[in-house]
Amino acid sequence: MLTAITGINWGDEGKGRMVDLLSQDYDIVVRYQGGNNAGHTVKNPRGKFVLNLLPSGILRPEVVCVMGNGMLIDPHHLDGEIASLREKGIEISPANLKISDRATICMPFHVEQDGLEEERLSKTGAQFGSTKRGIAYGYADKYMKKTLRMGDLLHLDENVKRRLATIVESKNLVMEGCYNAKPTDLEEMWAWCQKYAEIFKDYICDAGDYLDKADREGKKILFEAQLGALRDIDFGIYPYTSSSNVIGAYAPIGAGIPGHKLDLSIGIMKAYSSCVGDGPFTAELAMTEEEKDKLREAGHEYGAATGRPRRVGPIDVVASRYGVGCQGCDEVALTLLDVLDYMEKIPVVAHYQLADGTLTDRFPMGKALDEAKPVVEYLPGWHCDITACRKFEELPAEAQNYVNYLEKQIGCRIAYISVGAERDACIRR
Repeated sequence: MLTAITGINWGDEGKGRMVDLLSQDYDIVVRYQGGNNAGHTVKNPRGKFVLNLLPSGILRPEVVCVMGNGMLIDPHHLDGEIASLREKGIEISPANLKISDRATICMPFHVEQDGLEEERLSKTGAQFGSTKRGIAYGYADKYMKKTLRMGDLLHLDENVKRRLATIVESKNLVMEGCYNAKPTDLEEMWAWCQKYAEIFKDYICDAGDYLDKADREGKKILFEAQLGALRDIDFGIYPYTSSSNVIGAYAPIGAGIPGHKLDLSIGIMKAYSSCVGDGPFTAELAMTEEEKDKLREAGHEYGAATGRPRRVGPIDVVASRYGVGCQGCDEVALTLLDVLDYMEKIPVVAHYQLADGTLTDRFPMGKALDEAKPVVEYLPGWHCDITACRKFEELPAEAQNYVNYLEKQIGCRIAYISVGAERDACIRR
């Protein structure tokens, strides 16, 4: 049984919370793409946790977690994240965490270059809103074959050091020539690799072989994505995207079992819209600044990885319908419905108006998206606390109508509704 849990919007939909909930039914949880540039916030009986690299299944001791070959891993950050979880009583060992030997390493010079380039772009207002974690530059070097992989840490011989020397030499042409920055020192990078080789040597393995055998043995595997469909490098709001494929179809590839197929795709959708970073975000045009401030505070909309205030707006069914299609969703989980408890009436972005006045229900790209304006409809609010509801029938009629309306608009069954941050604050339909 292979199941993917993916975001259908701009990210920050609550995937970590849903993985934490649903992982009780799975043997293995796999992260298949991305790096530490986004965070999954999970609140359960063991406490509140913010995960950047580790799969959310790590909070369940009976689950084995895998970091797939499609990931970009910063060993320094991973070491700190593991240490932080251990301080809170979470056990992490090679028995419950496996790292693909094919995963790309995010090196210190990737992080440095990210910061330098974003600073350069900001002088003309052309910045991307990068988290400055080195993600784009690590992935770029992956495709130029100019970085190391986690498996290289298992045999740091002269061949690997020669490769690293070539990489550092090439990177310094950019760091010194373009940014007038201090050159990267080869010996420092070699010592850095040796340090993390010692720390992670027992975790690194052929993750694809492990997952292939597990699937053939009938184990249940859950794939966890970072960000959402609108941040996918191919199908998102390019160039304001992540640097990897976040769509569910990529899950078996990024996990290490490209010949396997998904059995189930679960999309995660917020009850309203939020977005971190720059780029077109039509939904925010549908609210006044005062309305957005109230929604941001009600939803505690600040980035888990960066702490930055998120851009917010009403739920956008045009974008959500597109995301559901990209993810090939069989069913959807609607999160944070309780955040809307305070609203007398609930705005919904039902259509887009293009620059020529045309109304459309199709999510556009490029200039058309940049110029699109939201067409808003309003549904009655319920204006009461729904956090104690555990059955759909216990929700106020207005909340039920809101869910049914969204289900019809996006063309996919809403199977889960979260009504609070706690693990059990969820309705299964």
